Amino acid sequence: MRGMNDKTEIRMVELVQNIGSDIVWDSKANKQLVAGILALKDEDETKRFLRDLLTPAEIAELANRLEAASLLSRDAQYNYITERTGLSSKTIARIAKWLGGSLGGYRLILSRINHHAPSSFGKGLSSRT
Repeated sequence: MRGMNDKTEIRMVELVQNIGSDIVWDSKANKQLVAGILALKDEDETKRFLRDLLTPAEIAELANRLEAASLLSRDAQYNYITERTGLSSKTIARIAKWLGGSLGGYRLILSRINHHAPSSFGKGLSSRT
């Protein structure tokens, strides 16, 4: 492939392994989804697209997961996060794993919406909230 060398190919394999083999990112539908998200220009367009794409319950679930990541980045306790978001401790633990993971999706978004990097990526077990 043009523009790829051995290091690029190895990085791509590592990325696929880290993201998970359960998602086929190169499928036509997934490429279209990513392209659609990237094509959004502002808050209004994003709200309209999300409302058409997802149910209100799915939107709330995604918002709660991002809120959990934000709270975990500030060392909130799992029980506090559960009370605030309604998420299970299992879901919170999975978010904590991804928050501290190598791909950095949550960290990237949190740093962009908060205009600074989250302070911590621990398990959210300290007493601060």
